[in-house]
Amino acid sequence: MIDLTHYGYKPIKTPPDGQIPGRVIEFRRSQYTVVTEYGELDAVLKGAFVYDATVRTDLPCVGDFVLLQYNDSGVSLITELLPRTSKFSRADFSGHGYAHIRANREQVVATNFDYVFIVTSLNRDFRINRILRYLTQARASGGTPVVILTKADLCDDFSAQMSAVRESAQGVAVHAVSSHSGFGIDELSEYLAPGKTVVFLGMSGVGKSSLLNALAGEDLMTVKETRNVDISKGQHTTTHRQLVKLPCGAMVIDTPGMRELGLIDAEESISEGFSDIEELFVMCRFSDCSHQSEPDCAVQLAINDGTLSVSRWEQYQTQRREDRHLDKKATITQMRERKKQGKAMSKFSREHTKQKHRSDW
Repeated sequence: MIDLTHYGYKPIKTPPDGQIPGRVIEFRRSQYTVVTEYGELDAVLKGAFVYDATVRTDLPCVGDFVLLQYNDSGVSLITELLPRTSKFSRADFSGHGYAHIRANREQVVATNFDYVFIVTSLNRDFRINRILRYLTQARASGGTPVVILTKADLCDDFSAQMSAVRESAQGVAVHAVSSHSGFGIDELSEYLAPGKTVVFLGMSGVGKSSLLNALAGEDLMTVKETRNVDISKGQHTTTHRQLVKLPCGAMVIDTPGMRELGLIDAEESISEGFSDIEELFVMCRFSDCSHQSEPDCAVQLAINDGTLSVSRWEQYQTQRREDRHLDKKATITQMRERKKQGKAMSKFSREHTKQKHRSDW
């Protein structure tokens, strides 16, 4: 028998008769792999579960704790999604496979984690703006963000990158590591206590799979050979999300590299990450200051005297613009959904009227 508390499970309710708790450790199309007291088993969503779901965030994701109707000779049925303690989402307006579930803009990537490892490489893919976008979303997730700079063995000196991240990601731990040489790996042990869960986030090729292998002490994930044209650039091979248990007892949720990370409901997280900037707003002469050319603008004064860097001000503006853009896109999507539903109802009403007339004849 497996003790599910070793997978981070904290009982919050007594399961109904015939049901057991479990944690989703892998998802492929409509098939889930769930670890339970009886070990790993295959599971699908029970019909009633699907019927009751209204938005895509109601569906289980890797890391979720669920209740199941256990089947010892076949596929078990997921009957309930238990409350999440943390979740990481991104903006995604694509479909989800269930016609009756509303297409909202949120796609849950991982849940119930303690730390968010923002992984980026110390090569030409290094981008401060990208790290800050991940950081903003990580703050909103409920997990503690940690920045991991990989491929340190390929850099003669990475002090400038470390300083840039520490300056921009104020108050966030930053570590430089090499999965190849083992440099810096031991420093990550403070986050990898038994029962704790870490989610890896980062673009393709930054070395998440190599880092996972280094933490596990074995090749759990396949890493393709680097391209000859760029020795510092690996090829990411993860194609689906999965939860992996490390020998130390901690767990890692590895995610496919993301081409685009859209911020979801990030207003409060942006304010938290750029509190130094927003504190200046109340010091401007005009309450509706645009912080461009108005007299006695505290933001422009801070830029002029060097207390606020131009790059940090631009980073703040970029994230605010992206958040507004996604809000607008979500509104348009909702309007289209309502229009589509209205047409469907009108068609149903017309068909119902025709059938009534036929029966009257």
